[in-house]
Amino acid sequence: MKKFMDKDFILTTKTAQKLYHSFAENMPVLDYHCHINPEEIAHDRQFENITQVWLGGDHYKWRFMRSCGVDEKYITGDASDHDKFIAWAKCLQKAIGNPLYHWSHLELQRYFGFDKPLTEETAEEAWKVCNKALSKKDMSVRSIIKRSNVTLICTTDDPVDALNFHEEIKNDSTFDVQVLPAWRPDKSMNLEKPTYLDYLAKLEGTVGFKISTFEDLMKALRLRLDYFENHGCSVSDHGLDDVMCTPSSKEEIEAIFSKRLSGAAVSEEEVLKFKTAFMVEMGREYAKRNWVMQLHYGCKRDNNTKRFEKLGPDTGFDCIRNDTNASNLANFLDALEKEGSLPKTIIYSLNPGDNEAIGTIIGCFQDSTAVAKIQHGSAWWFNDNKIGMENQIKSLANLGNLSGFVGMLTDSRSFLSYTRHEYFRRILCNVIGEWVENGEYPYDEKVLSEIVKGISYNNAVKYFGFKLDTK
Repeated sequence: MKKFMDKDFILTTKTAQKLYHSFAENMPVLDYHCHINPEEIAHDRQFENITQVWLGGDHYKWRFMRSCGVDEKYITGDASDHDKFIAWAKCLQKAIGNPLYHWSHLELQRYFGFDKPLTEETAEEAWKVCNKALSKKDMSVRSIIKRSNVTLICTTDDPVDALNFHEEIKNDSTFDVQVLPAWRPDKSMNLEKPTYLDYLAKLEGTVGFKISTFEDLMKALRLRLDYFENHGCSVSDHGLDDVMCTPSSKEEIEAIFSKRLSGAAVSEEEVLKFKTAFMVEMGREYAKRNWVMQLHYGCKRDNNTKRFEKLGPDTGFDCIRNDTNASNLANFLDALEKEGSLPKTIIYSLNPGDNEAIGTIIGCFQDSTAVAKIQHGSAWWFNDNKIGMENQIKSLANLGNLSGFVGMLTDSRSFLSYTRHEYFRRILCNVIGEWVENGEYPYDEKVLSEIVKGISYNNAVKYFGFKLDTK
């Protein structure tokens, strides 16, 4: 029996161990997509206790606690931080087979030196050990980032955001990790939402003119794209229900936009036409600016109406859609490709059944302008577990260029989530190690080291064009 989560955790072969410890383990972390708060970096937040850094906003943990029958008081309610932590510890010991078990213990080991399994019996000890560590300056937000060997972070930011905290960070010479904004214009596109007109009013206030037409909207967004670009942004991200491709004329789009501005409801077909036009315009802009476009889709959100009305979005009530349309994805990419406006693009579907479709679609749009110009993104959200990561890696290898993959991202709101890069790298090295040990690929150390280091870090540096040294 192997020791619980030892130095060779997940690494089942000698080759896997060699690849990880020699080439992947000490590579820096480039976190090109996350949801952490730049204000907390700017002000170097010091957390008072483990619950604040661990359970605050973590809907992965919240979902599991609900599955264990925990009262909402101990999840998002008014229970004390201590009692919430104890409730979580009682649940975690039951999380066999769940990635939360691995993630949580990696974080306990790497950041707090707590090597025991977290259980109801060890919870009080862990509470004290973690809180003592968090009280020290070397566990402030910036210190956590530095000790995690992070070189660059891309946050997720709305077009109306002032980016003042990014400016603070950039102008602070005591902190050398780059923290850049990433453009997330979903609220500008989702005209079917009840809050859309209120959002447009905010955008108008930001750009200083009335938005009366679709062209006005695009003018406003181009101004904000310029603003983001001046703050170092070169990455966009879109959270879509599905990738749409329902072409229409300029006149139709203006009519649809005018209809929505009048306060009238728009039909599902009109929404699809509007969003298609919006995404094509955004794609054109990204291509002009040499930005990377990220497409996250395949999620059905806010399924529990009662809980959504009480707690709001991103609180653990989303699920996988199984009606995503691969043809629309291909048609959307082709619409941009036909006019020479297809930017570098990373595609993530929450539905793992889309892996092979994505793998074959991206092969239709590769060219010499970038290695793996169109990427099959890392296993996302409900799929960033051991099986999900293995499946995405193997699917990409089967159908495309795994060696050109830009690798892992945290996609998290927690500053302790950088261990997910370690988790991913262990899984990656184990998959490659098995191929080598099975005689499916030769043990060519030079080539293997380049592949592992590339996927761990170097490929992302080159793909996004960040001003960082490869390792």
